[in-house]
Amino acid sequence: MQEQFNQWFAVLGLADQSSGWIIQVFVIVFMTMLLNFLSNRIFRRLELQLAKTKNVWDDILLAAARKPVALLIWVLGASWALEVVDQQTGTILLDVVQPLRRVLVIVMIAWFLNRFIRLAEGVLVHPEKIKKPMDETTVGAIGKLLRLSIIITSALVVLQSFGYSISGVLAFGGIGGLAVGFAAKDLLANFFGGLMIYLDRPFKVGDWIRSPDQDIEGTVEDIGWRQTRIRTFSKRPLYVPNATFASISVENPSRMTNRRIYETIGLRYEDADKVSAVVDAVRAMLSQHPEIDTNQTLIVNLNSFSPSSLDFFVYTFTKTTDWVKFHAIKQDVMARIIDIVAEHGAEFAFPTQTIHLPDELKLQQGAAE
Repeated sequence: MQEQFNQWFAVLGLADQSSGWIIQVFVIVFMTMLLNFLSNRIFRRLELQLAKTKNVWDDILLAAARKPVALLIWVLGASWALEVVDQQTGTILLDVVQPLRRVLVIVMIAWFLNRFIRLAEGVLVHPEKIKKPMDETTVGAIGKLLRLSIIITSALVVLQSFGYSISGVLAFGGIGGLAVGFAAKDLLANFFGGLMIYLDRPFKVGDWIRSPDQDIEGTVEDIGWRQTRIRTFSKRPLYVPNATFASISVENPSRMTNRRIYETIGLRYEDADKVSAVVDAVRAMLSQHPEIDTNQTLIVNLNSFSPSSLDFFVYTFTKTTDWVKFHAIKQDVMARIIDIVAEHGAEFAFPTQTIHLPDELKLQQGAAE
């Protein structure tokens, strides 16, 4: 192409002029700018046309390619202009430009692939863009593995383009990996801990988790290769190394099927003859409550003779697992129990003590009066 370019300038009579190479550089830069402008116009037209289709993959392919293509045009144009300068001035730019151009082309291809993978991650978890959205944690793990593979492959290709033997680099990496493994065992433990989270999936992004072993509780925001970010209920970020999850118990309340109501209610001993009726009425109320899951365990029974009360307990499950809605249902259930107790003429017990005085003390007290 450079020879054709020189022939065109020879036809125009500019090739023999001392300043002809400057004009050549100017034309190359102008053509690069023009090509970049046309590329942007073409991408805009394609975006408008592809936006009318239901297929989202062509949209993200175009979005991922737009910036790398623009940069590729400038890299090729700039390297071409530098070649002209090198031929006319006798500098060593050509020795630098050609390897640099190869490296930049490889980098831009890797950039395009990484952009495409990142945009594809957003599509795969979006319920409005795909019929069966994937789990965000799984998509994130696959995306990170693919991007890491692209970066490593690109680095090896760049080294190969500079004349380095990939087999030698890999052999050195194997020897160096042993040293790095001993020096960074905690980092590797966190890496494999994150890998186990992705494979076993005890929790995912968006789950509410807590650990009875340590003071860890909150909503999972991100699962990285080294640490997991949890947003506590006080809205503070908590960063937990992934290796920690291999040695502690983790509870995942987000995966519960129901929420439990477990309350103990005490009635006075004076209302002992009314306890059975109250218990039966409470059981009937729960059986007919629209928010109580009657397919789960439902128990309402007299439980114990406490020092100042006759205690019966309520053990049942709500249909919802939503925290806010659960408390509204629990309040409604407890308010209905209050009404049932009042309807049967009974009262709730409260801590009381009865003091029995000896007869002699009573007689002495009467005589004193």
